[in-house]
Amino acid sequence: MTDGPRQTPRNSNKKIIALAALAGIAAGAVAVYVMERPSGNIATVTNTADQCPMKAEGAKAIDAAAVGAIAAMRGADKPQSMSSLSFTGPDGKLVRISDFKGKTLLVNLWATWCAPCREEMPALDALETKKGSDKFEVVTINIDTGDDTKPKAFLSEIGVKSLDLYRDPSMGVFNELKRKSLAFGLPVTMLVDKEGCQIAAMNGPADWSSDDALRFVDAALGL
Repeated sequence: MTDGPRQTPRNSNKKIIALAALAGIAAGAVAVYVMERPSGNIATVTNTADQCPMKAEGAKAIDAAAVGAIAAMRGADKPQSMSSLSFTGPDGKLVRISDFKGKTLLVNLWATWCAPCREEMPALDALETKKGSDKFEVVTINIDTGDDTKPKAFLSEIGVKSLDLYRDPSMGVFNELKRKSLAFGLPVTMLVDKEGCQIAAMNGPADWSSDDALRFVDAALGL
């Protein structure tokens, strides 16, 4: 299939905001549906899991901070532990959410065949460029099957430079989030606090390069 004319950044951002607005009206309506495949990425009970229900007040504060371009992001009624979710890092070695302890994370699942992901990834890259630090990271997890050739080419094509390539070709992370009623399609995004607790989530894209997103991250870092 031949690609159409490339959009200007301004038009692309407007499209992301429009999609996010639709998602705010009917959460996840613009996400690309994903069929579940069997996988072994089953979260185990950890001490962190016992702490997560106590994060409900923080989740309410985050819910209030999600406005405008990221209005579809909703605070968790019952924060859940994500510490055991596993995937591979840029070096191909296994990593878990627990390995990021001490960092607030914006975790995003994407695939090369997901059209909304193509619109959203440059915005996530911009957010990591602006806010990435020893206290915050955008962790984008690719769920394409096969090796990393296609995902790497995709990121290069759309000009992503600041995001590390995390991968889960088994779709284990997606399947686990689906079991937790947090995901049904792509993209799906979670806010995970420094103890590994999921305190907010959304299905569908958002303009993560917007001022609304920057203020949201600042609010998350203040929890």
